[in-house]
Amino acid sequence: MEKPRVIEGVAKVNERGAITIPAQVRKAVGMEGESLVVASAVENGNEILIRMQLTIDRDQAWFWSPEWQAEEKKSAADYDRGRVTKMSADDFLREIEKW
Repeated sequence: MEKPRVIEGVAKVNERGAITIPAQVRKAVGMEGESLVVASAVENGNEILIRMQLTIDRDQAWFWSPEWQAEEKKSAADYDRGRVTKMSADDFLREIEKW
């Protein structure tokens, strides 16, 4: 596996602590527009890690819960093993009436 290429750029921090992330760095990670980031540092260190913060709509948060994701993985494994039942939409509606 090829080692990922590191894209760097120099940025200046202004008096308010604002920094502009260089265009080539933003492009490398697909950062566009008004992106949110998380900045992390180790006390007394000399490195700052800036990661993109992905946000999801509150109405969709359930899907990303650890419990739901575990069930998604089980379902994907079943599908990969061919453990599925194929039926028409009408057959499916008749089936769920029995539940």
